[in-house]
Parts: sequence; C-alpha cells; structure tokens
Amino acid sequence: MLSSDTPILLLTTGGTIDKIYFDALSDYRVGETVVARLLEIGRVRHPFRVEEVTRKDSLELTDVDRAVIRLAVTAAPEAHVVITHGTDTMTETAKALADVTGKVIVLVGALAPARFSESDASFNLGMAFGAVQLAEPGVYIAMNGSVFRADRVVKDRAQGKFVATDS
Repeated sequence: MLSSDTPILLLTTGGTIDKIYFDALSDYRVGETVVARLLEIGRVRHPFRVEEVTRKDSLELTDVDRAVIRLAVTAAPEAHVVITHGTDTMTETAKALADVTGKVIVLVGALAPARFSESDASFNLGMAFGAVQLAEPGVYIAMNGSVFRADRVVKDRAQGKFVATDS
C-alpha cells in the first residue's frame, strides 16, 4: 500500500474527460485538463503532480504518442501513475505499457466530458486514484465502478462500457 506522503503522478493525454464545447456546430475539442480541479473539488489531500503529455482525442494518438507516454511513465520518479486517456484506444496504450516494471499504472477516462454536470469523469478519476494506491505493480483500467487488469478488458461500444475478458 502506498504511503500517505508518496506522491502520485497524473499524466494527461486528452480524451473525452478534457473535451470542451468548441463552437456553434456542436464540435468538441480536447481542452486544457481539468484533472487537478476535479481532485480539488473532491478534496483530495494525498500529494500528486499533474503533467500533460499530449492533448488529443485517443483516436488521433499514434505509436509515437504512445512511446512518449511510455517515456513519461518510465522517466518519472513516481512509482504510482494515473493516466487520463480517451476510451477508444485506451487498451492500445495499455499494451504499450505492459512491460513497464516496478510501477502501478492506472488508465482512466470518461464517456462524457468532465465539464458536463452528468459526467462520469469525477467518479472514474476517484476510482483510479484509489486503485493506484492499492494495486500491485502492473497496468490497470478504471472505468465506471470497476478496475480491470489492462490485458483482460475491452471496450464494448454497443453497451458503452468496458467488460472483462478471459484472456
């Protein structure tokens, strides 16, 4: 279990969690991260550091972006890392992190932007923040009330949720 004074690193990559309403054509774009604000609203007192890696929809992330995310994780002094990420390619980024050793990595996103009153973002971020403190080293995905091993989960687009797999 993580000591109460050991900081957690929050890496932001974009995704729905940070989307903002952009214009009259109902366009949404990834904006400045709201992660620190969500933790402030949640009265989180555990130390954390926020670092922006990229500001993209996950469908726009490339293998180069995933390599940059991986480098940010491996270069960080923190052993406990939460990564905000778009849900469409979250499992692909998790695969790129699968062989990182000695760190607890939890990817998290939202199905509705955090700026929406009925968003799942705050709850999901809270789940990820708790999971990263208790989990064994490895890569996980925290979404909608569940924490999954990243190699045993898929996004079911039809149901609008993540579901566990056997492999």
